[in-house]
Amino acid sequence: MDADDRHGALPPFDELIALGEQVDVSGWDFSWLDGRATEERPPWRYSQQLAERLAAAHASLDVQTGGGEVLAQAHRFPPTAVATESWPPNLAKATRLLHPRGVVVVADPDEPPLPFADDAFDLVTSRHPATIWWDELHRVLRPEGTYFAQHVGPASAFELIEFFLGPLPEARRGRHPDDEIAKARQAGFELVSVETARTRIEIFDIAAVVYLLRKVIWWVPGFTVDAYRERLRELDAVIRRDGVFVAHSSRHLLELRKP
Repeated sequence: MDADDRHGALPPFDELIALGEQVDVSGWDFSWLDGRATEERPPWRYSQQLAERLAAAHASLDVQTGGGEVLAQAHRFPPTAVATESWPPNLAKATRLLHPRGVVVVADPDEPPLPFADDAFDLVTSRHPATIWWDELHRVLRPEGTYFAQHVGPASAFELIEFFLGPLPEARRGRHPDDEIAKARQAGFELVSVETARTRIEIFDIAAVVYLLRKVIWWVPGFTVDAYRERLRELDAVIRRDGVFVAHSSRHLLELRKP
């Protein structure tokens, strides 16, 4: 579908807003966005690499697992497999998805300490953790254990975020891989590898924007439709004019080792 086709096909603003407000935003399954938004994937195939590492591990921990959707793609889990999550709707989804696979889901507030003994796991993983407690990750890993994760990088989706919040020059440095690696080394980790990618996001209607800002709540803290209705209306006009709103995601893949 080209931009002209999309422009003509878009329902009225209020109808799209209501649609974005009503849809369930629990878990980390973004399939509702099919046809409404696209995001280019990084080249390294995180889910596939994660599955390979899980198959070779003895005891694994997935931190901030969300609804368990990414972890559940693995074909085989180690004898001890644990996942943590803090948000109750995600906990319920992860439990339903992962318990039948033999993965224990633990409610955890995403603040230290992690509820596990020292040297408990030989593999700790995470996809897009909101907070990173390097000392705790190091503590629960066994010597020669691995932390393998895909993190959100600096200025990710900032074209959209700054549309609502205005310029955020200082915040653009946040989550930089160089800074994270420095903190990881301070906690005792050794860097094995790091890869970075900046990929394209395309948003085709304002319902997708409402859905995203309700789901990824740290992008525009305190977002509500009522508080941002006029700005949403302005963005809706941009999408209708151009057929798309373009932003860019930033990701990095980290492999760290506990000596």
